Amino acid sequence: MADSSGKTGKIPDEPEWNVSHFEKFKIRLIFADMINSQTRIHGSEEFRSQLRKHGLKVTGQRLAVHEAMMALGHASADMVAEEIRRSGSGRVTVASVYNILSQLADLRIYGRRLSANSKMYFDVNTSRHLHLYDRENHVYRDIVDDDILELVQTHLRRRKFKGYTVEDIDIQFIARPTRRGRTV
Repeated sequence: MADSSGKTGKIPDEPEWNVSHFEKFKIRLIFADMINSQTRIHGSEEFRSQLRKHGLKVTGQRLAVHEAMMALGHASADMVAEEIRRSGSGRVTVASVYNILSQLADLRIYGRRLSANSKMYFDVNTSRHLHLYDRENHVYRDIVDDDILELVQTHLRRRKFKGYTVEDIDIQFIARPTRRGRTV
């Protein structure tokens, strides 16, 4: 695939990246952060409504987990438990937090991601988006790039997997911080 300059769609090695590439990517990340703020279950009342819709009780632990997730965006159970302790919202065991997060992910209230360090991370953003995973710091960032998603979807419309139906597309870019110490 070639862009308007005639270059292929191959991602260049780090030294070849110029400011415009970095700026475009940075703009996409900023846009993703703006979209995230619009696609999360914001208030506790909306979250309570989702719990009731699925036949779950509104408990202090569930509310504390949700508040911590709203503050963190992408987090593992131990990160959420630490955020709950730090914020003074109560004390919840990591196992209880994991069970609550897993239940919410099963109901598609949150998303879930398995990281390269084999730790389950949960995501409050359930809209259509991509992920950038920092393999050194174990941090996820959301990326909104409809062009990539559309390219994959177009290809999948022509491609069949015998005996399977594609339900979702989950694209993750695995990255590391640059030599300059910049993280995106």
